[in-house]
Amino acid sequence: MKRSIVWFRNDLRLHDNEALVDALAHNDEVIPLFVIDPRLFDGKTSYGLDRTGKYRKRFILESLLDLRNNLRSKGSELYVRVGEPELIIPEIARQTKTSYVYCNRERTRDEVLVQDELEKNLWVIGQEMRYYRGKMLYYTADLPFPVTHCPDTFTLFRKEVEKFVKVRKPLPTPVSLPQLSVDIDSGDIPDVDSTGAEVNLEYLRGGETAALRELNYYLWETDHIADYKETRNGLLGRDYSSKFSVHLSKGTLSPKLIYSEIKKYESEVKANKSTYWLVFELLWRDFFRFIGKKHGNKIFCQDGIKGKSEMTLYNNKTLFEKWTSAKTGVPFIDANMRELNATGFMSNRGRQNVASFLVKDMRINWVWGAEYFESLLIDYDPCSNYGNWNYIAGVGTDKREDRYFNIPLQAKKYDPQGNYMRHWLPELKDAPLAFLMNPFSVPKSEYTHDNFYPNPCIEIKNWY
Repeated sequence: MKRSIVWFRNDLRLHDNEALVDALAHNDEVIPLFVIDPRLFDGKTSYGLDRTGKYRKRFILESLLDLRNNLRSKGSELYVRVGEPELIIPEIARQTKTSYVYCNRERTRDEVLVQDELEKNLWVIGQEMRYYRGKMLYYTADLPFPVTHCPDTFTLFRKEVEKFVKVRKPLPTPVSLPQLSVDIDSGDIPDVDSTGAEVNLEYLRGGETAALRELNYYLWETDHIADYKETRNGLLGRDYSSKFSVHLSKGTLSPKLIYSEIKKYESEVKANKSTYWLVFELLWRDFFRFIGKKHGNKIFCQDGIKGKSEMTLYNNKTLFEKWTSAKTGVPFIDANMRELNATGFMSNRGRQNVASFLVKDMRINWVWGAEYFESLLIDYDPCSNYGNWNYIAGVGTDKREDRYFNIPLQAKKYDPQGNYMRHWLPELKDAPLAFLMNPFSVPKSEYTHDNFYPNPCIEIKNWY
């Protein structure tokens, strides 16, 4: 009897799960296992923020409940433990006399430390690990270059990859899983309501079942993908973008399955710039992951992958907390931050603007902003989050170190009627549109907002 553990990490799905498929092919029994690591689930960032905020906690717990239900429907079980994986997994492996631990390899600091320590502890009891890839469109082995030679600009990466590297087909969902012949406790999944997060947006709910439903909705039920390039910079509502990022982050949806469905849609319905552009966004995710592998911990440092910064940034706690609490006095910034604080989600356009404002206008340490996103975002991914902040701060993959988002111009372009700002800032419902676009454009004597909305926390002369 050959038995092994499948350690679910950021791959909370049964479809296109290479570690699970390979474990089933080479073992008589498998033990599907998830370990809630308090260092990640309840730990703090260097600034003292929750590493996993309440919205992402809820999403993870919903995803675990769904994964358990899906495994049970296949005749198996999801075994859940709370603690340090490098200690818990070897103990289960020893007790159940397994041979291997199958898992998807992670590439960033804390996750690498855990998997390296786990590997050492397994060696002590004569067991090994088998690593797979679950979060990427492309396989490292298929690239035309070693990861250490990955281009540092996205355009070069895309040109070298998309025309010459084939995306592999997604692996099928197992029809059934064998029952265990050993008796072990399944363990409890914490109550989702214990997170304190109320989620009223159906498209932000966790789990593979929800992910597949959203994929079908966006491509096949509504044809929204056909207009993705035109709507992707929207701000308000469900349908301006796919929202697939929330499911990609915890692996409840496979990027290869998205790609496969897009190609099917192009074949059966139509191909256009919008269908390509969604693939383009998947390429960005892979690019940041390869950059994270190539440059390691540099992506988390203030000087970024360039090792230097042309700007002097400050650790001004007072100003930073005006940004986090949506009290900057700049409506376009505050509306986006209020959405993030209320839902755990913000549009890509919003993220670029609030990040640029924090770094380029407020001159605040960008690492603090990245850690705040890490805490709040449901779709947090280390490489994508810190890669994008490196980019905005001019210490990453952007050739233009002086890239600047002019907030009034951005507001006029992406929220021309002020609908988004009025939605999230109801105290400004009667404020003139000119004030919403640029609070410096209206004399203070003519302010019409109520006393609950603050004056701008900084003066930006080039907005006058």
